[in-house]
Amino acid sequence: MTAACYLGEKTLKTVETQPREPDRGEVRLDVSYTGICGTDLHVLHGAMDSRVAIPAVLGHEMSGTIAELGDGVDDWSVGDRVTVIPLVWDGTCPACIAGQRHICHHLTFIGIDSPGSMQSSWTVSQDVLIALPAGLSLEHGALAEPTAVAVHDVRRADLRRDEKAVVVGGGPIGILIACVARAQGADVVVLELSEPRREFAKSLGLRAIDPTTDDVASVIGDWTEGAGAAVAFEVSGAAAGIETAIQSLATRGRLVVVAIHSSPTPVNLFRVFWRELTLIGARVYEREDFETAIELLSNGSIPAAELITSIEPLTRVAQAFAQLESGAAMKILIDCQDGV
Repeated sequence: MTAACYLGEKTLKTVETQPREPDRGEVRLDVSYTGICGTDLHVLHGAMDSRVAIPAVLGHEMSGTIAELGDGVDDWSVGDRVTVIPLVWDGTCPACIAGQRHICHHLTFIGIDSPGSMQSSWTVSQDVLIALPAGLSLEHGALAEPTAVAVHDVRRADLRRDEKAVVVGGGPIGILIACVARAQGADVVVLELSEPRREFAKSLGLRAIDPTTDDVASVIGDWTEGAGAAVAFEVSGAAAGIETAIQSLATRGRLVVVAIHSSPTPVNLFRVFWRELTLIGARVYEREDFETAIELLSNGSIPAAELITSIEPLTRVAQAFAQLESGAAMKILIDCQDGV
């Protein structure tokens, strides 16, 4: 089989290796497509070298079909179309006992802490499988994971129909959050520095403004009749994004922190106090978020075809990473069977 491996020092290479036969309770998948995300770029830059075992097979946004069943796998069949929820929890820590397994204290994230899906053949536990409906293409099914992120973020916000929501950051996750929020009946504005990303958001029928040139306070004020937004999603990962999000909120508004702030970020706690704001963290997803994501992809609420900038063969994985890093793409899929 062919696999794309991170070798350290910003190096990616495709290698040939033997597929692992499934043990009891496992299945072997023919991986169809794997998406590249910002976390994969962080790994490539060496930011997660303390977690990944080099050489590391990356990837966790995927779709594929079951090719082989291990013993004890009775609820799945060869040929079933699936995606994977890439989380493994211990089931014994305080978070798991409290019913919050997705934020297990000892969580294993597949594709970072263990080998991922950027390979033509991948063996995983049956416990992480999620079925894809026949009417959803495998290309679009590969967007289930990032869409599940957005669904979880919106669910954490407790966003209601007709509420106004600000999304700070118009990258792939920001756009998906905006689309999920719109599907729930919310009125959405996206704040984004990049003109191409703003234009892309507008092409999807979303309202997008430039926070560096537009008077954000005036725009938000006019839009909300002076009240402020009910919810703000901070997806930029920048300190300025946090401040903009807080300033945009109405009294008792909810700020959902989606982006990973790798270092401590100043937060305007006076504003939090003065307007009785609520600060909400949102990390990964739960199985129900995947199920909702697949439904939204299937019914067209998520513009999957428009989000996929290009599909590259596994042998061009280094070029695909470079294209995504350049900022010229929204979502790039790796065809894990092309050229194998």
